Amino acid sequence: MRTVRATPVLAAGALAGAGVLAWSLYEAHQFRLRAVVAPVLPPGAAPQRLLHLSDLHLVPRQRDKQRWLADLADLSPDAVVVTGDFLADRYAVPAVLEALAPLGRFPGMFVLGSNDYYAPTSINPFKYLSGPSGLAHNRPPLPWGDLVAGLRGFGWLDLTNTTDTLRVGALNWAVRGVDDPHIMRDRYEQVAGPFPPADLRMGVVHAPYLRVLNALAADGAQLVIAGHTHGGQVCLPGGRAIVSNCDIPPTMASGLHEYQPLAARIPRQDPAAPEWSGPTADGVTGHPLLHVSAGLGTSPYAPIRLFCPPEATLLTLTAR
Repeated sequence: MRTVRATPVLAAGALAGAGVLAWSLYEAHQFRLRAVVAPVLPPGAAPQRLLHLSDLHLVPRQRDKQRWLADLADLSPDAVVVTGDFLADRYAVPAVLEALAPLGRFPGMFVLGSNDYYAPTSINPFKYLSGPSGLAHNRPPLPWGDLVAGLRGFGWLDLTNTTDTLRVGALNWAVRGVDDPHIMRDRYEQVAGPFPPADLRMGVVHAPYLRVLNALAADGAQLVIAGHTHGGQVCLPGGRAIVSNCDIPPTMASGLHEYQPLAARIPRQDPAAPEWSGPTADGVTGHPLLHVSAGLGTSPYAPIRLFCPPEATLLTLTAR
Protein backbone atom coordinates (compact mmCIF):
# COMPACT_ATOMS: atom_id res chain seq x y z
CA MET A 1 0.00 0.00 0.00
CA ARG A 2 1.28 3.42 -0.94
CA THR A 3 1.78 5.83 1.99
CA VAL A 4 0.76 9.42 1.39
CA ARG A 5 2.76 11.91 3.39
CA ALA A 6 1.94 15.58 3.83
CA THR A 7 4.48 17.78 2.11
CA PRO A 8 5.99 20.71 4.00
CA VAL A 9 4.05 23.09 1.73
CA LEU A 10 0.71 21.43 2.53
CA ALA A 11 1.50 21.37 6.20
CA ALA A 12 2.46 25.03 6.16
CA GLY A 13 -0.73 25.88 4.29
CA ALA A 14 -2.88 24.00 6.79
CA LEU A 15 -1.13 25.72 9.67
CA ALA A 16 -1.59 29.13 8.07
CA GLY A 17 -5.27 28.41 7.44
CA ALA A 18 -5.79 27.40 11.04
CA GLY A 19 -4.05 30.57 12.17
CA VAL A 20 -6.27 32.77 9.98
CA LEU A 21 -9.40 31.04 11.31
CA ALA A 22 -8.27 31.46 14.90
CA TRP A 23 -7.51 35.13 14.36
CA SER A 24 -10.85 35.78 12.62
CA LEU A 25 -12.71 34.21 15.56
CA TYR A 26 -10.72 36.41 17.93
CA GLU A 27 -11.15 39.57 15.85
CA ALA A 28 -14.93 39.20 15.92
CA HIS A 29 -14.80 40.20 19.62
CA GLN A 30 -12.34 43.11 19.32
CA PHE A 31 -14.91 45.89 19.50
CA ARG A 32 -13.69 49.37 18.63
CA LEU A 33 -15.07 52.89 18.56
CA ARG A 34 -14.31 54.77 15.36
CA ALA A 35 -14.33 58.58 15.23
CA VAL A 36 -15.59 60.42 12.13
CA VAL A 37 -16.15 64.12 11.40
CA ALA A 38 -19.07 65.03 9.12
CA PRO A 39 -19.52 68.73 8.14
CA VAL A 40 -23.31 68.81 7.71
CA LEU A 41 -24.61 71.39 10.22
CA PRO A 42 -25.53 75.00 9.41
CA PRO A 43 -22.71 77.56 9.39
CA GLY A 44 -21.95 78.70 12.91
CA ALA A 45 -23.63 75.72 14.60
CA ALA A 46 -21.85 74.10 17.55
CA PRO A 47 -20.68 70.51 16.95
CA GLN A 48 -22.98 67.65 17.88
CA ARG A 49 -22.08 63.99 18.41
CA LEU A 50 -24.11 61.16 16.89
CA LEU A 51 -23.44 57.58 18.03
CA HIS A 52 -24.11 55.10 15.21
CA LEU A 53 -24.69 51.43 16.09
CA SER A 54 -25.56 48.70 13.62
CA ASP A 55 -25.79 44.95 13.13
CA LEU A 56 -25.52 43.86 16.75
CA HIS A 57 -26.73 40.34 15.83
CA LEU A 58 -26.95 39.74 19.55
CA VAL A 59 -27.47 36.39 21.25
CA PRO A 60 -27.92 36.27 25.04
CA ARG A 61 -24.58 34.53 25.71
CA GLN A 62 -22.56 37.44 24.25
CA ARG A 63 -21.92 39.15 27.57
CA ASP A 64 -18.79 40.94 26.36
CA LYS A 65 -20.75 42.70 23.61
CA GLN A 66 -23.54 43.63 25.99
CA ARG A 67 -21.11 45.19 28.49
CA TRP A 68 -19.31 47.08 25.72
CA LEU A 69 -22.58 48.49 24.40
CA ALA A 70 -23.74 49.59 27.84
CA ASP A 71 -20.42 51.37 28.49
CA LEU A 72 -20.93 53.54 25.38
CA ALA A 73 -23.32 55.63 27.46
CA ASP A 74 -20.22 57.14 29.09
CA LEU A 75 -19.67 59.02 25.81
CA SER A 76 -22.82 61.10 26.48
CA PRO A 77 -23.68 61.48 22.77
CA ASP A 78 -26.16 64.12 21.68
CA ALA A 79 -28.16 61.45 19.83
CA VAL A 80 -28.10 57.74 18.98
CA VAL A 81 -29.06 55.98 15.74
CA VAL A 82 -29.25 52.21 15.26
CA THR A 83 -29.53 50.85 11.72
CA GLY A 84 -31.04 47.44 12.34
CA ASP A 85 -30.18 43.78 12.80
CA PHE A 86 -30.35 43.98 16.58
CA LEU A 87 -31.22 40.27 16.94
CA ALA A 88 -29.73 36.88 16.14
CA ASP A 89 -31.82 34.73 18.48
CA ARG A 90 -35.48 34.45 19.45
CA TYR A 91 -34.58 35.03 23.10
CA ALA A 92 -32.33 38.05 22.50
CA VAL A 93 -34.81 40.92 22.95
CA PRO A 94 -34.36 41.30 26.75
CA ALA A 95 -30.56 41.21 26.36
CA VAL A 96 -30.65 43.85 23.62
CA LEU A 97 -32.87 46.19 25.61
CA GLU A 98 -30.79 45.76 28.77
CA ALA A 99 -27.56 46.51 26.87
CA LEU A 100 -29.03 49.60 25.21
CA ALA A 101 -30.92 50.89 28.27
CA PRO A 102 -28.05 53.19 29.43
CA LEU A 103 -28.16 54.84 25.97
CA GLY A 104 -31.93 55.14 26.16
CA ARG A 105 -31.69 58.42 28.07
CA PHE A 106 -30.36 60.17 24.96
CA PRO A 107 -32.48 61.16 21.93
CA GLY A 108 -32.51 58.25 19.53
CA MET A 109 -33.97 56.64 16.44
CA PHE A 110 -33.86 53.26 14.70
CA VAL A 111 -34.89 51.09 11.78
CA LEU A 112 -35.01 47.30 11.60
CA GLY A 113 -33.12 44.83 9.41
CA SER A 114 -34.02 41.43 8.01
CA ASN A 115 -32.44 39.65 10.98
CA ASP A 116 -34.85 41.38 13.33
CA TYR A 117 -37.76 39.80 11.47
CA TYR A 118 -36.32 36.33 10.81
CA ALA A 119 -33.93 34.05 12.70
CA PRO A 120 -30.57 33.33 11.05
CA THR A 121 -29.88 30.03 9.32
CA SER A 122 -26.75 28.46 7.91
CA ILE A 123 -25.80 29.60 4.41
CA ASN A 124 -23.06 28.80 1.96
CA PRO A 125 -20.62 31.72 2.48
CA PHE A 126 -19.43 31.51 -1.13
CA LYS A 127 -22.89 32.66 -2.28
CA TYR A 128 -21.98 36.17 -1.11
CA LEU A 129 -19.41 36.32 -3.92
CA SER A 130 -22.14 35.98 -6.53
CA GLY A 131 -24.41 38.75 -5.25
CA PRO A 132 -26.56 39.87 -2.30
CA SER A 133 -27.91 37.12 -0.08
CA GLY A 134 -31.57 36.17 -0.38
CA LEU A 135 -34.18 35.43 2.27
CA ALA A 136 -34.55 31.68 2.83
CA HIS A 137 -38.17 30.59 3.10
CA ASN A 138 -37.52 28.38 6.13
CA ARG A 139 -36.35 31.16 8.47
CA PRO A 140 -38.60 31.32 11.55
CA PRO A 141 -39.95 34.71 12.65
CA LEU A 142 -38.47 36.64 15.57
CA PRO A 143 -40.37 38.73 18.19
CA TRP A 144 -39.55 42.02 16.51
CA GLY A 145 -42.70 43.64 17.90
CA ASP A 146 -41.35 43.25 21.43
CA LEU A 147 -38.07 44.81 20.29
CA VAL A 148 -39.82 47.82 18.75
CA ALA A 149 -41.99 48.30 21.85
CA GLY A 150 -38.90 48.31 24.06
CA LEU A 151 -37.00 50.79 21.89
CA ARG A 152 -40.01 53.09 21.70
CA GLY A 153 -40.13 52.84 25.49
CA PHE A 154 -36.77 54.65 25.56
CA GLY A 155 -38.47 57.49 23.68
CA TRP A 156 -36.62 56.60 20.49
CA LEU A 157 -38.23 57.26 17.10
CA ASP A 158 -39.21 54.28 14.96
CA LEU A 159 -38.35 55.47 11.44
CA THR A 160 -39.93 52.55 9.58
CA ASN A 161 -41.14 54.16 6.33
CA THR A 162 -41.60 57.42 8.24
CA THR A 163 -40.47 61.04 8.32
CA ASP A 164 -40.27 62.76 11.72
CA THR A 165 -38.53 65.61 13.53
CA LEU A 166 -36.24 65.52 16.53
CA ARG A 167 -34.90 68.25 18.79
CA VAL A 168 -31.19 67.66 19.48
CA GLY A 169 -29.67 70.31 21.69
CA ALA A 170 -30.27 73.68 20.06
CA LEU A 171 -30.96 72.21 16.60
CA ASN A 172 -33.94 70.69 14.84
CA TRP A 173 -33.31 67.48 12.88
CA ALA A 174 -35.63 66.18 10.15
CA VAL A 175 -35.18 62.40 9.99
CA ARG A 176 -36.53 59.93 7.46
CA GLY A 177 -36.22 56.15 7.37
CA VAL A 178 -37.41 53.13 5.45
CA ASP A 179 -37.87 49.48 6.32
CA ASP A 180 -35.19 47.07 5.13
CA PRO A 181 -34.58 47.27 1.36
CA HIS A 182 -32.65 43.98 1.49
CA ILE A 183 -35.93 42.08 1.79
CA MET A 184 -38.02 44.55 -0.23
CA ARG A 185 -39.79 46.09 2.80
CA ASP A 186 -38.85 49.67 1.87
CA ARG A 187 -41.79 51.85 0.88
CA TYR A 188 -40.14 55.12 -0.03
CA GLU A 189 -43.19 56.21 -1.99
CA GLN A 190 -44.94 56.64 1.39
CA VAL A 191 -42.45 59.30 2.52
CA ALA A 192 -41.21 60.76 -0.78
CA GLY A 193 -40.90 64.51 -1.13
CA PRO A 194 -38.82 67.32 0.33
CA PHE A 195 -37.74 67.03 3.95
CA PRO A 196 -39.40 69.35 6.47
CA PRO A 197 -37.40 72.54 7.16
CA ALA A 198 -34.65 71.71 9.66
CA ASP A 199 -31.06 72.37 10.65
CA LEU A 200 -30.15 68.83 9.56
CA ARG A 201 -31.88 66.54 7.07
CA MET A 202 -30.91 62.91 7.70
CA GLY A 203 -31.91 59.60 6.12
CA VAL A 204 -31.71 56.27 7.98
CA VAL A 205 -31.76 52.83 6.34
CA HIS A 206 -30.52 49.37 7.22
CA ALA A 207 -29.24 48.16 3.84
CA PRO A 208 -27.85 50.97 1.63
CA TYR A 209 -29.40 50.02 -1.69
CA LEU A 210 -28.94 52.59 -4.43
CA ARG A 211 -32.65 53.04 -5.12
CA VAL A 212 -33.13 54.35 -1.57
CA LEU A 213 -29.92 56.37 -1.47
CA ASN A 214 -30.84 58.03 -4.77
CA ALA A 215 -34.32 58.89 -3.52
CA LEU A 216 -32.98 60.39 -0.29
CA ALA A 217 -30.45 62.44 -2.26
CA ALA A 218 -33.15 63.69 -4.63
CA ASP A 219 -35.29 64.80 -1.69
CA GLY A 220 -32.52 66.80 -0.05
CA ALA A 221 -30.89 64.56 2.58
CA GLN A 222 -27.59 65.97 3.80
CA LEU A 223 -26.52 62.86 5.75
CA VAL A 224 -27.53 59.22 5.25
CA ILE A 225 -26.82 56.56 7.89
CA ALA A 226 -26.73 52.84 7.02
CA GLY A 227 -25.38 49.44 8.05
CA HIS A 228 -25.94 45.87 6.79
CA THR A 229 -22.66 45.35 4.94
CA HIS A 230 -20.55 44.28 7.94
CA GLY A 231 -17.82 46.24 6.17
CA GLY A 232 -17.32 43.17 3.99
CA GLN A 233 -16.77 41.04 7.14
CA VAL A 234 -13.98 38.99 5.56
CA CYS A 235 -11.73 41.55 3.93
CA LEU A 236 -8.36 41.82 2.27
CA PRO A 237 -5.50 43.34 4.29
CA GLY A 238 -6.15 46.99 5.01
CA GLY A 239 -9.87 46.37 5.43
CA ARG A 240 -10.56 46.26 1.69
CA ALA A 241 -14.02 44.75 1.25
CA ILE A 242 -14.62 42.11 -1.41
CA VAL A 243 -18.43 42.32 -1.29
CA SER A 244 -21.04 44.70 0.12
CA ASN A 245 -24.05 42.30 0.16
CA CYS A 246 -26.10 44.94 -1.67
CA ASP A 247 -25.64 47.04 -4.81
CA ILE A 248 -23.27 49.73 -3.53
CA PRO A 249 -19.64 49.19 -4.60
CA PRO A 250 -17.45 47.28 -2.11
CA THR A 251 -15.32 50.42 -1.79
CA MET A 252 -18.31 52.00 0.01
CA ALA A 253 -18.95 49.06 2.34
CA SER A 254 -17.87 51.06 5.40
CA GLY A 255 -16.90 54.57 6.42
CA LEU A 256 -17.93 58.07 5.37
CA HIS A 257 -18.39 58.87 1.68
CA GLU A 258 -19.65 61.73 -0.43
CA TYR A 259 -22.52 60.00 -2.17
CA GLN A 260 -22.85 60.81 -5.84
CA PRO A 261 -25.96 58.96 -7.02
CA LEU A 262 -25.41 55.84 -9.11
CA ALA A 263 -27.72 53.79 -11.30
CA ALA A 264 -29.42 51.12 -9.20
CA ARG A 265 -28.32 47.68 -10.36
CA ILE A 266 -30.89 45.71 -8.37
CA PRO A 267 -34.32 47.25 -9.03
CA ARG A 268 -37.34 46.61 -6.84
CA GLN A 269 -39.93 44.14 -7.97
CA ASP A 270 -42.57 46.42 -6.44
CA PRO A 271 -43.16 50.06 -7.55
CA ALA A 272 -39.85 51.86 -7.38
CA ALA A 273 -38.69 54.84 -5.41
CA PRO A 274 -38.13 58.05 -7.39
CA GLU A 275 -35.02 58.25 -9.49
CA TRP A 276 -32.32 60.80 -8.70
CA SER A 277 -32.87 63.82 -10.93
CA GLY A 278 -30.40 66.46 -9.81
CA PRO A 279 -28.18 67.83 -7.06
CA THR A 280 -29.40 68.37 -3.52
CA ALA A 281 -28.88 71.61 -1.66
CA ASP A 282 -26.49 70.92 1.21
CA GLY A 283 -24.59 74.13 0.54
CA VAL A 284 -21.24 72.46 -0.18
CA THR A 285 -21.03 69.81 -2.89
CA GLY A 286 -24.67 69.19 -3.71
CA HIS A 287 -24.27 65.57 -2.57
CA PRO A 288 -25.19 64.02 0.79
CA LEU A 289 -22.65 62.33 3.00
CA LEU A 290 -23.19 58.59 3.45
CA HIS A 291 -21.95 56.79 6.55
CA VAL A 292 -21.97 52.98 6.43
CA SER A 293 -21.14 51.16 9.65
CA ALA A 294 -19.19 47.90 9.57
CA GLY A 295 -21.36 46.86 12.49
CA LEU A 296 -20.77 44.98 15.71
CA GLY A 297 -21.77 41.41 14.99
CA THR A 298 -21.96 38.42 12.72
CA SER A 299 -24.35 35.60 12.04
CA PRO A 300 -24.02 32.87 14.71
CA TYR A 301 -23.32 30.52 11.79
CA ALA A 302 -20.33 32.56 10.60
CA PRO A 303 -18.82 34.09 13.79
CA ILE A 304 -15.70 35.45 12.11
CA ARG A 305 -14.34 38.79 10.96
CA LEU A 306 -11.06 39.23 9.12
CA PHE A 307 -9.30 42.59 8.69
CA CYS A 308 -12.66 44.10 9.66
CA PRO A 309 -13.08 44.45 13.43
CA PRO A 310 -16.56 45.08 14.86
CA GLU A 311 -17.27 48.74 15.43
CA ALA A 312 -19.51 51.53 16.56
CA THR A 313 -18.97 55.03 15.23
CA LEU A 314 -19.07 58.38 16.98
CA LEU A 315 -19.78 60.96 14.31
CA THR A 316 -18.96 64.53 15.22
CA LEU A 317 -21.30 66.67 13.15
CA THR A 318 -19.74 70.06 12.45
CA ALA A 319 -20.72 73.24 10.62
CA ARG A 320 -20.47 73.30 6.85
